[in-house]
Amino acid sequence: MQTAITEARRQDREVRIAEGILRQCVHCGFCNATCPTYPLLGSELEGPRGRIYLIKSVLEGRTAWSPQVVSHLDNCLSCFSCETTCPSGVRYSHLIDPARALIEQEYRRPLGERAQRRMLAWLLPHPGRFRLAMRAAGWLKPLAPLLPRALGANLRLAPRRLPPPARLAVPGVISARGAPGSPPRARVTLLTGCAQQVLGGHINDATVRVLTRLGCEVAISPEAGCCGALVYHMGDRVRGLPLIRKAVDVWHRQIEKGLDWIVINTSGCGTVVKDYGHILDGEPEYRERAAAVSARAKDFSEIVQTLGLPPGLSGPAPRLKIAYHDACSLQHAQRVRTPPRALLRAAGYEVVELPDGHLCCGSAGTYNLLQPDIARTLGRAKAAAIARVAPDAVVAGNIGCLEQMAHYSALPMVHTAELLDWALGGPRPAALAARAG
Repeated sequence: MQTAITEARRQDREVRIAEGILRQCVHCGFCNATCPTYPLLGSELEGPRGRIYLIKSVLEGRTAWSPQVVSHLDNCLSCFSCETTCPSGVRYSHLIDPARALIEQEYRRPLGERAQRRMLAWLLPHPGRFRLAMRAAGWLKPLAPLLPRALGANLRLAPRRLPPPARLAVPGVISARGAPGSPPRARVTLLTGCAQQVLGGHINDATVRVLTRLGCEVAISPEAGCCGALVYHMGDRVRGLPLIRKAVDVWHRQIEKGLDWIVINTSGCGTVVKDYGHILDGEPEYRERAAAVSARAKDFSEIVQTLGLPPGLSGPAPRLKIAYHDACSLQHAQRVRTPPRALLRAAGYEVVELPDGHLCCGSAGTYNLLQPDIARTLGRAKAAAIARVAPDAVVAGNIGCLEQMAHYSALPMVHTAELLDWALGGPRPAALAARAG
């Protein structure tokens, strides 16, 4: 399409990139066919094509940020199903993220929204703060119906009890399991995540056990801190970019010392880390280091597929029927679909597909906290899809999806790493053990 972006706007590097992306869009509408919010909300402006038009209109100076325009963009899940569908290769992710940054810079949200967003940006990147907040939320959960709508909706998502902290995935280096004196097959570092350290330390432990069994030396480096994904996707560059730069500094120093891979078992984080090269391309002092970090960032399933599972593995429960849920950040943003399924089948599990598996579960980072009504509808739809295939458990590669689906389905929710760990001789996943008990 043609664009007429103002010269003032074009001084911004990301706007110039956005202009090139806008010109790729032919407004065919294929993206609307796979967008979760377009059929749900029944408006052209609640699909990718409409949102692209709104972004274009603002950049051209024909439309200003208004409550209506901002609401349409806020309702986007950033699931990027539209990118998978688009025949023209439009990188919608590189449109919506800069647009959200401009909203935070140029639009004054209502007080309640500003307070909620600042609270999330202050809490989520810091596991210590987040753990305390989750404990308090667990105590206050019964009061949710009496509290203001947004706060009550957020409290309902809080777990009643937190799982124990990780035992293996703690600061330090965990040696590979192999022949004494033999070098490791690979030296990796594990991004333990922020929310995952609090809500899924057992997932990190399972990841470490799998990697060390397959010959990796695993470093846990807390100094890298938060990867910045959650606040970056909220449009908060003031808090997000320093987190990204810090992670790049730490991981690049490790790369210079021989690090092979950065292993990420939270696919929402992986999407942003793999995009560091683009995010920091406009900063000469970080450009090459960020690109090097992105090149070494791999999803857990990609690493295990590269290393290979031991031959003849049948798994402890070969008849366990599991429904694999594709996290949007994994299937659409990273285009990783085959490795998790292939590994789970190789480990002896029966893997079944979910109906409408391309649709988001409603988690989407902080989306279920900021847009609880839409997230609830999508969560219920996902639970209905799960019920249709009647699995023994649901497996996914992202903690946010697992937590979201657990609110709407009573089935065990298990991470890919936990099932592979179990097949390799590790403990039965806690969710399955609780179900069996």
